Amino acid sequence: MKLLEIRTYKLHADASPRFIKAFQLALQLLRESGIDVVAFGQSNHEHDSFYLVRAFKDQTHMVASQDAFYSSEAWRQGPRESLVACIESYLNTLLWLNNGGIEDLRKRNGLLVEGTPC
Repeated sequence: MKLLEIRTYKLHADASPRFIKAFQLALQLLRESGIDVVAFGQSNHEHDSFYLVRAFKDQTHMVASQDAFYSSEAWRQGPRESLVACIESYLNTLLWLNNGGIEDLRKRNGLLVEGTPC
């Protein structure tokens, strides 16, 4: 059983191409930091909306992992500014899911970035 964070982003109009490009580096940095990115992609019903799904052992692990990532020089000097400029708003939702459900979600929702699967 893991804690899933589902983050949805509402982007500024016509920011999707810039957001996708900037997220390529962010995805690499997230993985290098040890954060389990389960899925990322564009909403099926809103062109300017995206989702990011990450898995953590528990809320303590989530907070520690995100604190380390978002305070890192690689993030702050890297894609942060480009990504933030694209985002109008975002919302986080947390829920528990068993490992089988997480793997099913991972398989059924490939990553949008350069067509690379999770």
